[in-house]
Amino acid sequence: MEKIIGIDLGTTNSCVAIVEGATPTVIPNRGGYKTTPSMVAVTEAGKRLVGHIAKRQAITNAENTVYAAKRLIGRKWNSPPVVAAKESAPYKVEEGPHDDVRIQLRDRSYSIPEISAMILQEMKIITEDYLGEKVEKAVVTVPAYFNDNQRQATRDAGLIAGLDVIRIINEPTAAALTYGFGKKIDRLVAVYDLGGGTFDISILEIGANEVFKVISTAGDTFLGGEDFDTRIMDWLVQGFADEQNVDLRKDRMALQRLKDAAEKAKMDLSVQSETEISLPFIISAGHNEALHLQRILRRETLEDLCEDLVSRTIDICSATLKEAGFETGDIEDIILVGGMTRMPKVQQRVAELFGREPCKGVHPDEVVALGASIQGTALLDEASEMLLLDVTPHTLGIMIVGGYSEELIPQNSTVPTARSKIFTTVRDNQTAVKILVLQGESERAEENELLGEFILTGLRRAAKGQVEIEVTFEINADGIVSVAAKDLETGQSQSINVTASSGLTEDEIRKMAEESQDYLVDRRMSEEFEAARQDTERIIRELDRMYEDVEKMVAGSEFGQEALSKARDIIARARQAIEEKDLEQLKNTIDTLKRTRKMFKGVLARS
Repeated sequence: MEKIIGIDLGTTNSCVAIVEGATPTVIPNRGGYKTTPSMVAVTEAGKRLVGHIAKRQAITNAENTVYAAKRLIGRKWNSPPVVAAKESAPYKVEEGPHDDVRIQLRDRSYSIPEISAMILQEMKIITEDYLGEKVEKAVVTVPAYFNDNQRQATRDAGLIAGLDVIRIINEPTAAALTYGFGKKIDRLVAVYDLGGGTFDISILEIGANEVFKVISTAGDTFLGGEDFDTRIMDWLVQGFADEQNVDLRKDRMALQRLKDAAEKAKMDLSVQSETEISLPFIISAGHNEALHLQRILRRETLEDLCEDLVSRTIDICSATLKEAGFETGDIEDIILVGGMTRMPKVQQRVAELFGREPCKGVHPDEVVALGASIQGTALLDEASEMLLLDVTPHTLGIMIVGGYSEELIPQNSTVPTARSKIFTTVRDNQTAVKILVLQGESERAEENELLGEFILTGLRRAAKGQVEIEVTFEINADGIVSVAAKDLETGQSQSINVTASSGLTEDEIRKMAEESQDYLVDRRMSEEFEAARQDTERIIRELDRMYEDVEKMVAGSEFGQEALSKARDIIARARQAIEEKDLEQLKNTIDTLKRTRKMFKGVLARS
């Protein structure tokens, strides 16, 4: 069966999994880690770095190292999360040509889907190295509360990375798939997902017949571990300013060191009651005088700093339960997803809300990728009986007179679905009507996301209110929205498939995909050259060690002298190939070097 990978494209870390046999398995990267930091950097030499290697150099290259790009994906330039990122990120956030967001790294501007594609491509490479074969298809997860533009931007990132994203599924839903996989259980569960950048709560029914039905979902796409880190950073910055009268936020390198220290302190305080934050030489005070930062952070202090963040998640959970018509006691299991759920205060508040301890049976960092791989295999396997029924996380409607939004498909409607509503014209002799398709919960149209628009023309002339127009919304299993409008008397109709925008044009996406493929080819060649170089240099070292002894053995032999001359020649050619980075020449010399090594060993063995 064709391989389909499941990718959890996370804010802080990303993870890739595959189903081998009947077992979902997380694939480790070359360092043996099962998660990879969602970080991208460009070095002074123009080299791209992704993952752990990008994270290791972030302090010394803060301005050209991107983290938490997921928080910006699919967002408009003037949206509050982008404004916040502009003010706090050490890297340069700038406006793109389509009211989108770009990030300046060295001398080039990158779109957010492009940055995300680099991380997805790394997941692809990790899998191909593990399997020893190419992979082209993937199921990629997104926060349940992502809107259509954010989902489309994630699809575009997959396309740029050289992946056919056959399905986008919600992270809490993926976690529930892992939790219920193969268990044949009937359960009403809540998935509490607090990751690095986003928060989701989903209520699901898991059936013994392998039906996974999402009842309700809600969340906040700008609430997560990054905000907890920021609270610690603010605490450190304020304390340092009080002591030294110096603002650390004005120094990019200091800012990145604070970020790393905050993240480490937060993790430490999940297992211990206090931690020391020590940042020597954090900033120069002039006259060759360096200042140091050293503070003790206690768990209670962290909990006080972040109390409102945790409370926001609990409030969203309570509202979601109420809207779904459930009491907390109805929930039979609570599944914790995301690194922030390791925080004892989070676990405590969740347990208090639901009146029971959360389930400990799933790995918070791996469960989402595993669920995505399960869904991918089910989509390919015609014999699979697994059925996933998800919901639309946001209300869909159209703009009506007065600038209001009229709901057609309510939030948390099971997809696929279709709904119709009849509207009337608002002016005498009106022959056309403009349909603006909106997504969001606000009554004001301007506060919602505009997904698309079209014009229904050819209406019969009549007094206002006398022409009835039926508007129909339809969402398929892939979340594609189509909207149709029809004059009920004449049958005149018009429709569109609403294609959400990532902020990129088709030409831009195609060009980025080509560049991404070129990078992959160059990287593979570079890796192949490096492996050949190491192999060649190891053989040359062996020959160097044996050379004098072999020379003594064959000194009186004309044949031996000729063999030594050939050995010197092939070693020189191999070294030249290494110096010139000529992979083909290097490949041509390796077999000859190996034969020479065999010959040397044979000579020495006869002695």
